[in-house]
Amino acid sequence: MSKTPEPRPSLNRQILALAVPAFGALIAEPLLVLADSAIVGHLGSLQLAGLTLGSTVAHTVVGLMIFLAYSTTPAVARAFGAGDASGAYRAARNGLWVALGLGVLIAAGLAVGARGVLTALGAQGDVLTYGLAYLLPSLVGLPGMLLVLAATGALRGFQDTKTPLYVATGGAAVNVVLSWVLVYPVGLGVAGSAIATAAVQWGMALMLSARVVVGVRTHAVGFAPDSPGLAAVFKVGSWLMLRAVSMRIALLATVFVVTAQGPANLAAYQLTLSFFNLLAFALDALAIAAQALLGKEMGAQNLATPAGKGAVVQLKNRLVRWSLGFGLLTALICPALGFGLAWIFTPDPEVQRLFALSLLVLGVGQPLAAYVFILDGVLIGAADVRYLGMAALCTLAVYTPVLVGLHLWFAGQDAGAQVQLATLAYLLLWCAYALWYMGARALTLWWRARSGVWIR
Repeated sequence: MSKTPEPRPSLNRQILALAVPAFGALIAEPLLVLADSAIVGHLGSLQLAGLTLGSTVAHTVVGLMIFLAYSTTPAVARAFGAGDASGAYRAARNGLWVALGLGVLIAAGLAVGARGVLTALGAQGDVLTYGLAYLLPSLVGLPGMLLVLAATGALRGFQDTKTPLYVATGGAAVNVVLSWVLVYPVGLGVAGSAIATAAVQWGMALMLSARVVVGVRTHAVGFAPDSPGLAAVFKVGSWLMLRAVSMRIALLATVFVVTAQGPANLAAYQLTLSFFNLLAFALDALAIAAQALLGKEMGAQNLATPAGKGAVVQLKNRLVRWSLGFGLLTALICPALGFGLAWIFTPDPEVQRLFALSLLVLGVGQPLAAYVFILDGVLIGAADVRYLGMAALCTLAVYTPVLVGLHLWFAGQDAGAQVQLATLAYLLLWCAYALWYMGARALTLWWRARSGVWIR
């Protein structure tokens, strides 16, 4: 008697099964950084300042290398969806080799130029000393952190977001204990925190990579990388790097403009941006689900047929509806937090007021941000990365003149007028980012998504 096949989980359950664990894994890394800051903060403000600069350098590099996850996920998912397990593990293996190679090269380069980089960021005296004490040991863990990105991307391609969640959560917990022990009882100070983080990063890398290695061995793929596979990772990664750099420049330019508006505006901006990033994790979790599901669906379908393309479009539309629903939910949270709980984040009444007002703008822009995030995930899952890179450049070109105009307008006022116009300038800046910049991104992504040319 033939065995009745198990029913396939509903699409909604598949989305949730990938998105919820992905969200947990995403917030584990910021919590790890927060724990480091809390532990080192009790050593003194100079030590904390050094850690801030050192960790900023390290995490900027990791942020720019996010393509290691985003390029591996669709490649693995498409092969996995097509039933080509060997091809999926070859793609995963190549991603790990690229991550390890880049990690070693970047760590070596930063080790040589660490003092110059920190000095360029304004570090001097004891802050420079503590910054070096944190940055140099942390570079030992950089290859491990990049391996974590590539391995996580590979596991997402295999529709597994639970393993990265477990590893990230466990790593964050171990890091707290190990960091405290090395900083205080052992007496290593700032360096102890960096050593603990580096050790945890390597532990996480080995655990995640082991899952890939087992599959490589089981399917007799071989451990040596292949040149075409490595070239494919770099080809996809170069466009995703362009996308990441363009988005980073947009943020840095925004910080430059708000800095000129005064310390209260800058403080409120930092609080609002932190909250925006927290909401982004929730939206990005759905985008990660989109990457994995779209890649798998495109591998499973015959894209030369209308039925195959229709199945992909149906999945894309379902993901968009889910994301817009999340966007409406996060939009409702913004004003409630801004006007009800601002006092938790700052005792300054002016910063509280600015924070609350900017969260109104942020709330209006949340459905737009949700739409941008999900279509980013869809197109990354479809490996339509060249368009994403070029679109990011175009939206930066559209956003920059608005920033320049806002800055020149405010800088051209006399001191008294600047005080009167500071709140308006601050709200206009958030409108520029949350509505204009995100709107430009949404327009480019909408045009591409509706064209259907990415289904190939």
